[in-house]
Amino acid sequence: MTTPSLIFDETLRSLLEALASEGVQNAAQGLSEMVGEKLTFSQPMVSLVPFTDIPMLLGGPENEAVGIYLRSEGQMAAQMMLVLPYPKALELVDLLMGTPVGSTQHLGQLERSALAEVGNLVGSFFLNAVALITGQESRPSPPAVMVDMIGAILDIIIAASGEVGEHVPMIQTSFLRQGREVEANFWVVPDRTTLNAFARRTRRGQQRGGQ
Repeated sequence: MTTPSLIFDETLRSLLEALASEGVQNAAQGLSEMVGEKLTFSQPMVSLVPFTDIPMLLGGPENEAVGIYLRSEGQMAAQMMLVLPYPKALELVDLLMGTPVGSTQHLGQLERSALAEVGNLVGSFFLNAVALITGQESRPSPPAVMVDMIGAILDIIIAASGEVGEHVPMIQTSFLRQGREVEANFWVVPDRTTLNAFARRTRRGQQRGGQ
């Protein structure tokens, strides 16, 4: 089931870009402390993606992927998921642990724990950015690491929310460490009330700016 399309104008896009930029910069600092070495992110790009197009963006609905899932609770209710194709998730573990590319061949408990911490930091710092910029306080649920086909991971989002919009904001960024790069997609699927609140906030800002 889908809800009507969101009015997604440049002002709302700018707000989401500001949230993403602040969040990933802070997450980079947290991850650097975790690995004991400077880790950075590329400048995040925010786009509004048709929900039905997401599987193809990640190689097809039957492609195996890793989803690190969190739910935010509080004033900003949303679902958040860091999604990587399975080979990229293995590369990310290598990057985090400072081992050569190809060292990680499967995701055991230690590797899943490292990925869960990445999701926890990215989600937490994104919500901190939301609180700083909008004043809306939220807290993340414990992260869950899922290894499944893209289509099945999308089904989990739909089952958890009951409905999704026709389009969802997707933040694309890359983890960088010593010249190594792993691209990741951070999906933010706000509840309808959250997106409407964001839209109202941007409209009020435009009205004040026009006065």
